[in-house]
Amino acid sequence: MKELCYVFLSISLLTACGSTEKPIDLTPKQPGKTAAHEVAVLQEKVMSSSVRLPGKLKPYNEVNIYAKMNSFVKHIHVDRGTIVRKGQLLIQLEAPEMLAAVQAARSRYVQAQETASASKDKYRRLKNAAQEEGAVSPLDLDNALSKMKADEAVAMSEKANVEEVEMMQSYLDIKAPFNGIIVQRNVSEGALVGPGKGSDQPLLILQDLNRLRLEVQIPETYVDKVDLSKKVAYRFNNKPNKVFDGMIARSANSLGAMQSEAIEVDVPNADNLLKPGLYCEVDIPLSAGASSLLVPSNSIVRSTERQYVIQVVDGKAHFVDIKEGVSTHDSTEIFGQLNIHDRILLHANDEIKEGTALFLEK
Repeated sequence: MKELCYVFLSISLLTACGSTEKPIDLTPKQPGKTAAHEVAVLQEKVMSSSVRLPGKLKPYNEVNIYAKMNSFVKHIHVDRGTIVRKGQLLIQLEAPEMLAAVQAARSRYVQAQETASASKDKYRRLKNAAQEEGAVSPLDLDNALSKMKADEAVAMSEKANVEEVEMMQSYLDIKAPFNGIIVQRNVSEGALVGPGKGSDQPLLILQDLNRLRLEVQIPETYVDKVDLSKKVAYRFNNKPNKVFDGMIARSANSLGAMQSEAIEVDVPNADNLLKPGLYCEVDIPLSAGASSLLVPSNSIVRSTERQYVIQVVDGKAHFVDIKEGVSTHDSTEIFGQLNIHDRILLHANDEIKEGTALFLEK
């Protein structure tokens, strides 16, 4: 019996030793080390001598041509692509009621002229008769003078009315206001047309393409740094290997809705090889010595609401909103409430919260 107990005890010990269960460690764990954050010190560096911005070609002159009065299109002498000269007849309109209006105005003018002429003759006769004392009363002579002046005024008014109606009639012949090319035609013969509104389609669109305007929007941060004494260089997307240049001809001197200032460069186009609407890359020269804060691009946290960097203040995270400027392959120009020698986190991300204590790499 005693031997049997020894055998059972031995089997139990062997079973316990062969079990896969591990013993539970009840000793307190030591806290692990948090990954250290890399820090960069801000430095002010001289910017590039130019900044590359997108630009777009626009016609030097462009006009939407509308009818000035309700009328019908009688003849169209041009079409899309037609080159025209200043004063050239483009469209003839017709308005039958205008003929009647002109005839009526001329008739009233002739009648007013005859009335004024008769009043003038009557006054002259009375004035001659008044030289004989008592032949004509002073009152009759004054009335005749007043009647003559009134009739002459009516005649002058009717003459002005005739000129106005004839001018309105001249609007039926639509002529080119400057040399250019018709780029759009939106009407056919027989159509009823009238004075256009901003939302209406014009009869024709005329553009002057012998010279173009290259428009570039300068961001607010560069407005006061553009060097107007140097030429700008630009390349078109369809001609990447050809570099053009020119001087800045004019600027808006005002910031638009996108907080940018429009500048323009005059582009010669006598051969008509360049077309309005072409996009290009423009190198805008900047004033010498202009400097700014550059940070590694991976230190900027971007979201739909804001862009910011994380500044290290007393070992804690402090968010600083920024605006981005020019970017290179590994750094970005920034603008914000930062100064040189401030420390910011590299590899920043939105998981770090405001005021978080930072474990910095030494």
